[in-house]
Amino acid sequence: MTLYELSEKDVIQIKTGENLGRVDDLDFSQEDARISRLILRGRPRWFGLLGRQEDLEIEWQAVKSIGADVVMVDAPLAPVRAGKARRSWLRR
Repeated sequence: MTLYELSEKDVIQIKTGENLGRVDDLDFSQEDARISRLILRGRPRWFGLLGRQEDLEIEWQAVKSIGADVVMVDAPLAPVRAGKARRSWLRR
């Protein structure tokens, strides 16, 4: 499988069913040249005008299966950001 083929697949969190995005890059271990983590670029904020969120790095051990359309991962969930909580407060 090539990086291009892997980047065509959605990365799905097993516990929540959340679509985390698509693989943009791989990180390799220098000792044995094996894949150590998947790197997903951060999602754009307000159509990209306000930059992007932080990149998401998923350890290779968290990858549970790679199917025809998706990569299933069991990665720890990202913490809720203070800005996100503030916006939900404004909607009330």
